[in-house]
Amino acid sequence: MDDVRIGNTIRVIRIRKHFRQVDVARRASVRREVVSRLERGGVSRLPVETLRSVATALGIKVDIRLGWQGGDLDRIMNEAHAALHESLARHLATLPGWIWRPEVSYSIYGERGVIDILAWHAASRSLLIIELKTELVDPQELASSMDRRVRLGAQIAAQLGWLPTTVSAWVVCSDTRTNHRRVLRHAGLLRHAFPADGHMMRGWLLRPSGRISALSYWTDVRPGAVRRAAGHPKRVRQRPVARQRSMTSVADGSTMSTKVARPPSVGTTPG
Repeated sequence: MDDVRIGNTIRVIRIRKHFRQVDVARRASVRREVVSRLERGGVSRLPVETLRSVATALGIKVDIRLGWQGGDLDRIMNEAHAALHESLARHLATLPGWIWRPEVSYSIYGERGVIDILAWHAASRSLLIIELKTELVDPQELASSMDRRVRLGAQIAAQLGWLPTTVSAWVVCSDTRTNHRRVLRHAGLLRHAFPADGHMMRGWLLRPSGRISALSYWTDVRPGAVRRAAGHPKRVRQRPVARQRSMTSVADGSTMSTKVARPPSVGTTPG
């Protein structure tokens, strides 16, 4: 990020809107000194959440882009998303009564977007909107976008000939330390938007009834990927075991798993 350029942008827009620094600070729920520091190029000394709050108070959208010298970052991120998509699709294929469509686009009343996975359970007329997150960047935007998709879900499903009586939401995050930290940092917001966890989602998928809104972690994103237990991994004897696809609860760390056959020569520490 160019700290000086960001600071100048904030200052110019503030003046154009005829705001004082204290006005922006009040709207962003920060101290006036914070706004002054940002305008003087002190972005690197402040949390990203503070920058977003000040920018939002001025109607500015913050778009942080990362670069990497090791190769094509977009390609790598797309591969991670595709692996998560494939793993979840394999799981959905094992659930009775469910069918699904990948990358469903919509444009309704000027609102446009793409749903990662749109799943349908005909017997219960349940529609499930699934959002995949390899990296949880903006929880507030996530909650807002999922709420919008649920609101438009029945109309989106109608384009596929599905007539749901309930529309549910499921956010599936890669099980990484970074995502765990961000979920904890925004626990209040996310628990309000997605009160159900992985354990509850497991039961609902087997017997859909009513509406559910859940956020959980997903571990097995590659063939052969196995989650190790927290702490020091322990050695186990090589014997036939089952690989687990896990959805770990945001609230209590419980794990949602489905068993998949594994070659008898592989020994692992189950998660």
